[in-house]
Amino acid sequence: MGLSASDVVERARAADVRLVRLLYTDILGVIKGVGVPADTLPRVLEQGLMIDGSSVEGFVRTEEVDVFLRPDPDTWVLLPPEVGGREGGGQTAILLCDVYMPDGSAFAGCPRTTLKRVLHEAEAMGYRMRMGAEPEFFLFQHDGDGKPSVRTLDQAGYFDLVPADAGEEACRAMVAALNAMGLAVESTHHEVAPGQHEIDLGVNDALTTADHLTIFRYLVRAVAPLYGVHATFMPKPIAGINGSGLHLHQSLWEGETNAFFDPRHPEGISRLASRYIAGLIRHARGMTAVTSPLVNSYKRLVPGYEAPVYIAWSMANRSPMIRVPAARGEATRIELRSPDPATNPYLTAAVSLKAGLDGIRHRLDAPPPVTRNLYRMSEAERQEMGIEYLPTSLEEALNELTEDDVVREALGEYIFHRFVEAKRIEWDVYRMQVHDWEREQYLSLY
Repeated sequence: MGLSASDVVERARAADVRLVRLLYTDILGVIKGVGVPADTLPRVLEQGLMIDGSSVEGFVRTEEVDVFLRPDPDTWVLLPPEVGGREGGGQTAILLCDVYMPDGSAFAGCPRTTLKRVLHEAEAMGYRMRMGAEPEFFLFQHDGDGKPSVRTLDQAGYFDLVPADAGEEACRAMVAALNAMGLAVESTHHEVAPGQHEIDLGVNDALTTADHLTIFRYLVRAVAPLYGVHATFMPKPIAGINGSGLHLHQSLWEGETNAFFDPRHPEGISRLASRYIAGLIRHARGMTAVTSPLVNSYKRLVPGYEAPVYIAWSMANRSPMIRVPAARGEATRIELRSPDPATNPYLTAAVSLKAGLDGIRHRLDAPPPVTRNLYRMSEAERQEMGIEYLPTSLEEALNELTEDDVVREALGEYIFHRFVEAKRIEWDVYRMQVHDWEREQYLSLY
């Protein structure tokens, strides 16, 4: 879009904006923000807004350090009036921010800057990354005290057209709000599990898509209460049904040409795409702590519920971690199916791109595509094909991350250390708890 600071100030004035929400994500992917009056916008756009740097680190607080939010003018969007868009009689707007140090240097703990760094690395190799996203989420009812429950609003399934209810109405409102804000929606539908929905975002450059995912998560959680429901991006809120994924469609472009398409190849995909896939496969285990960042994420990554468990790829088969959809030409792409919607979209885009670039740099060969359903193959058959598993717990994933120098380099040392520290705390808190299942299983038996 190429908006300047003065363009943003003029748009704010023309739309009678009274409040601007400056949004950013912490290292763990939680959306944070601060509101500033519109009359301070010229100064904030020029100088930034000082905040405490520990707010970017998640709950791992070290020493207090001042950093500055610098809004990116290109991310300017107006919130629709029904989503808190009129505060104090005027409109409310959103700007996404990069985080800088007081001396003007980039803050090493900023996830958005981390993605920019890896994108610049790709550009130095002659490539531009484009990405689309398929975020899934659940809509639940509240309990008698007004707190979120896991009671669903329907018993519908995949692509079902359910009678109008609060969930369906909320989804329609979400799509309308996204369109009003200029965020392209490709489609929306009911997912496999009761109460589960998917809203697919259009393809853009990778940074814009990560920005849109951040705004999307903010908006979905803001719209849901207006319809008396609670939206959650928790990967697996209910055992025994499908969890929520965040499938990311990725391609590399050389100028205006999709570098993943090769009409001379029988399958229409280029050697470059094959090497990108090989890089993702090589670093799949090292990436998983980032792409599936919660203890709960590993309740989703189990056989039988459509989430990928095996590190493999296919042309159409949906059981492997990577799929190449059938569309060709400019639409040629790979679909990374392992991330879940709790991930930090900037960091997941960064580590997956870095992994793919590593495959290109080292001219890696992807293994043959898998044509059979991996869940129906025997363990011996999978071993014979050299197919590995994704990590089965957050602890295992963190151990793999610490051993993967490429993924670690993508994150940068600052984010790497704080991410691992925060997640090891999360794992330790979880493993020391006594859960209901344990009491039900053992209390009377032993």
